[in-house]
Amino acid sequence: MDVVLLSRLQFATATMFHFLFVPLTLGLSVLVAFMETKYVRTGDETYLRMTKFWGKLFLINFAVGVVTGITLEFQFGTNWSRYSAFVGDIFGSLLAIEATAAFFLESTLIGVWIFGWNKISKKAHAIVMWLIAGAGTMSAVWILMANGWMQHPVGFTIRNGRAELVDFAAVVFNKFAILEFFHTVPAAYILSAFFVMGISAYHLLKKQHIDFFTKSFRIALVFGLIFSIFTAITGDMHGVHVTETQPAKLAAMEAHWETTTRAPLHLFAVPDEKNERNSVEIGSIPGLLSFLTRHDFNAEVRGLKDFPKDERPPVLLSFFSFRIMVALGALFPLLTIIGWFKRNRLVESPGYLKIMLWSIPLPYIAIELGWVLAEVGRQPWIVYGLMKTSDAASPVASSQVLISLIAFILVYSLLGAVGFYLIAKNARQGPAH
Repeated sequence: MDVVLLSRLQFATATMFHFLFVPLTLGLSVLVAFMETKYVRTGDETYLRMTKFWGKLFLINFAVGVVTGITLEFQFGTNWSRYSAFVGDIFGSLLAIEATAAFFLESTLIGVWIFGWNKISKKAHAIVMWLIAGAGTMSAVWILMANGWMQHPVGFTIRNGRAELVDFAAVVFNKFAILEFFHTVPAAYILSAFFVMGISAYHLLKKQHIDFFTKSFRIALVFGLIFSIFTAITGDMHGVHVTETQPAKLAAMEAHWETTTRAPLHLFAVPDEKNERNSVEIGSIPGLLSFLTRHDFNAEVRGLKDFPKDERPPVLLSFFSFRIMVALGALFPLLTIIGWFKRNRLVESPGYLKIMLWSIPLPYIAIELGWVLAEVGRQPWIVYGLMKTSDAASPVASSQVLISLIAFILVYSLLGAVGFYLIAKNARQGPAH
C-alpha cells in the first residue's frame, strides 16, 4: 500500500475511534446539567443522585475522548504536512481557536465541577456544568467550521502557492459548516439520549431503582424525541446544499449515473462502478430524487457520468453509508414517539425496554456512517475542488506509516476496551444509595 492510502487509513482509524466518545460528551453534558438544575430547583435528592451517576459516566467517556483526540492534530504535521503547508493559514487558525478558547476552558471547568462539590454553592455548581456543555459545543463549532471549509472552501485566495485567509467572516458563516453543525450536534444529542434510555431500560427490566431510572428515561426520551425530528429536518436541508456544492457526492450517495430530469430515487441498489451502472435497482420512485434535492419533481440532477472518473468518489461505500444512516435516522423518531406513549408505564413494557437496551449502539453506527459519507464522499479531494488527497500526504516512507498505524490500532483497542469496560461496569452497578 502506498503512503497516501496508509495515511488515510490511519487518520480514519483515529478519527472514527475518537468519535465514539465525542457525541456522548456533547449530549451527556447537557443532560447532566439539566438534572443538576432540577436538583437545585426542587431539592429532590433523586436528581442529585442522577447528576452524580450520569456525571460519572460522562467523566469516564470524556477522559478517553481527550486521549484519543490529541493524536489527531499531530497527524496534520506528521502525515499531512503538504496539506498543512497549503491551507495552514486557514485550517490551523480554526483549530488553534478551538484548542485555546474551547477545549482548555472545558477541561478547566470539568476540574471545577469534579472538585467543587460542597466548596461552591449548589447553584454555582450547576452553572459550571452548563458552562461545560457550552464549552463542548463551542469546541464542536470550530472543529465543524474547519471541516466545513474543507467541504466547501470560501474566504481565501491563492498566493505564493498557498491558500491564504482573506475573509474570516466568510469562513465563520460558511453555510456548509452551519448545516453540518446543526446536523452533527443534534445527532450527538440523539446518541446521548439513547445511551441514557438504554441503560435506564436495563435497570427497569431488572426492576431496580425504578423511580431513579424512570425519571432518567423520561428526561432522555424528551431530549431524544425533539432532536431526532430536528436532525431529520436539518439532514434534508444539508442534502439540498450538498446538491449545490458537491454534486459528485450527491450522485455517488444516490448511485445516480445519468444526468436526467425527473430523476428517480432507488430505495435499494447495487452500484457497478466498473460498468457505470447499477446491477440491481429495487423500489425506484420516479421524480423523488429531483424533489428531495431540488424540491421540484421535474428538476435536473447531475449524474456521475458528468464527472471525470478520477474525480468521482467511491460509489458503493457512499451509497450504503447513506442508506443505512437514513434508515437509522428514520428509526430514532419512531422509537421515541412509541416511548412517549409508554412513558407512564415503562416497567409494564418489557418488550419496548428490551428494544431500547439493544438500540444503544444504533446512534453510534449512524453517526460513524455519517462521517464515512462526509469524508469518503468528498474524495478524491481533501479540500473540495482545490487540493486532492494524493497531493496532501507527507513525503515519508510507507513503512513508517504502517508501523504507526499498527501501533494506533493496538493502543486504541486497549484503550477502548478499558474505557467501555469502565462505562459498562459503572452503568450496571447503578447509582449510589
